[in-house]
Amino acid sequence: MPRSHDRALARARLARPGELSRRAVLAGGLGLLAAGAVAGCAQQPYRPTTTASDPAVTIGLTYIPNIQFAPFYVAEANGLFSGVQATLRHHGAKEGLFTALVAGQEDFVIAGGDEVVQARAQGMDVVAIGQYYHAYPVVAIVPEASPVQTAADLAGRSIGLPGRSGETYFGLKALLHGAGLTESDVLVQEIGYTQQAALTTGQVEAIIGFANNDAVQFEQAGIPTRTIPLTASGQVPLVSIVLATTRAFLDANPDAATAVAVGMVKGVQATVDAPASAVESSRAQIPTLSEAGAEAAASATLDATIPLWAPDGTTVTGRMDPQAWQDMTTFMLDAGLVDSAVDPALAMTNAHLSE
Repeated sequence: MPRSHDRALARARLARPGELSRRAVLAGGLGLLAAGAVAGCAQQPYRPTTTASDPAVTIGLTYIPNIQFAPFYVAEANGLFSGVQATLRHHGAKEGLFTALVAGQEDFVIAGGDEVVQARAQGMDVVAIGQYYHAYPVVAIVPEASPVQTAADLAGRSIGLPGRSGETYFGLKALLHGAGLTESDVLVQEIGYTQQAALTTGQVEAIIGFANNDAVQFEQAGIPTRTIPLTASGQVPLVSIVLATTRAFLDANPDAATAVAVGMVKGVQATVDAPASAVESSRAQIPTLSEAGAEAAASATLDATIPLWAPDGTTVTGRMDPQAWQDMTTFMLDAGLVDSAVDPALAMTNAHLSE
């Protein structure tokens, strides 16, 4: 999620001991965006579909409770994880993205498909079993008055991003590749999570951020900006947020994996169909929901996130595109984002989806 999903400059959010994690892709904007959509709609009735004999599973959602995780809150609150007793767990502030998963403290985690590939290249047997975001959420953001109109126009200009890790860095690599540029053709500045201040004060001429997070925050703050897609065609050689587990858990618990993957898809569909009801289901999970301005901010976040869940605005699927994974593994190796080739057939499977 994203989430919004790069953790505070975490170089090895992929569970390297002693280093911080990366995922603010889904949890970026923290206080501002950690709330819901339109108020006043009734919560969907809770329909328990689990029993005491169902296996218990833990789903990792990274740091901060956030409306971008609404599909999981909806699924948990409305009994959509049929056949398992699901517990949602938000990570600690210094926890690696895959640390709890590979240690067996979590059974599933939300992560970028590109992060799954990077983890596998580092020796972790992580596998994606369902798509969460179907569009890559990273964009370049420039002031409204900027002369920059395309990625190629960024040549010779300063670009700020949290750090050289995570999906903002992967996105920068894709942007430069698509424009026929390299890092030496631009001035990359690691600015941490100061994107808004860095751009508005002129410290940098563009930032790399998330369409459903950073761009929303600029709009909410009344700062006129524009987004520049990573590629002119809209085709990005990276796979965004997925549901992941380990091969060992998958082989030992195939039915539980299916239950969680299918429940996630149902939760996404319910959120897309009724975002206001999704907010109601999220209230128990998001402590900032009642804060002043929180619902309006989260409504904007949901509006910006729905196209990532359902590119056509209505249809939700968890199925992943094998060719996209092939293209991604090739790109990541060529771009130096991984040190060794990763077999995409081992990194993902659609076998646990009902569609």
